[in-house]
Amino acid sequence: MIKQLPPIPSLQAQVSPQEWQQRVDLAAAYRLVAMFGWDDLVFTHISARVPGEGDQFLINPYGLFFEEITASSLVKVDHHGRALQDTPFAINPAGFIIHSTVHEARPDMGCVMHTHTPHGIAVSAQAEGLLPLSQQSGFVLGSLAYHDYEGVALRDAERPRLAADLGTARFMILRNHGLLTCGRSVAEAFQQMYTLEAACRIQLLAQAGGSALTRVPQTIIATMPEQAREGSKGLGANLVWPGLLRRLDRSLPGYDS
Repeated sequence: MIKQLPPIPSLQAQVSPQEWQQRVDLAAAYRLVAMFGWDDLVFTHISARVPGEGDQFLINPYGLFFEEITASSLVKVDHHGRALQDTPFAINPAGFIIHSTVHEARPDMGCVMHTHTPHGIAVSAQAEGLLPLSQQSGFVLGSLAYHDYEGVALRDAERPRLAADLGTARFMILRNHGLLTCGRSVAEAFQQMYTLEAACRIQLLAQAGGSALTRVPQTIIATMPEQAREGSKGLGANLVWPGLLRRLDRSLPGYDS
């Protein structure tokens, strides 16, 4: 017998239009993570700041698979991970330690994404980390930070070290753990994760070939942020986000309910 989720009433009429749009975008990001195969059962998270509410955030209900998440099922929490709405779901404390730390340290960022993909973890375990082997890595290396593994992120004592290691970067490799990106919008954080994940996958494929590897010179890496702006016509993640939503509408509709 297939077990169904209980009905989740729509929250659209109960929140501001700005919060609802953020909920729709965040639910879409969760489903895109599932569609790209980056999910890890019910673990890892994407969180987004509630527009206009500096210390309120949206995060996934613990126990739902990413392809099941909807705009209304997302849970609004405060900076301590306490639910600010009635919900039958719990919050993963390990996930929120990481996310609340980044949101507090980086008020300029609206969304934080964290994954446990095999390619990302494999590169995170390599002593040299991400290497300048591809165009994708070039887009990342100018804003990449590292944080050493301290076990499952359950302790507040790790927070200052995580924040200090991130600094002003938008990409982070969590050693022996996974990947993290932060962006001004959900769309930006997602595209940055796409690029970081692709760079890790390409690196492992190149290393598996067994031949000597050619590294991109640092003089070129330094110019990649400007090249990225030129290549997207100044639109950044907004160039591809509408198309990603259309793909979701064809494959995994219902995220906007």
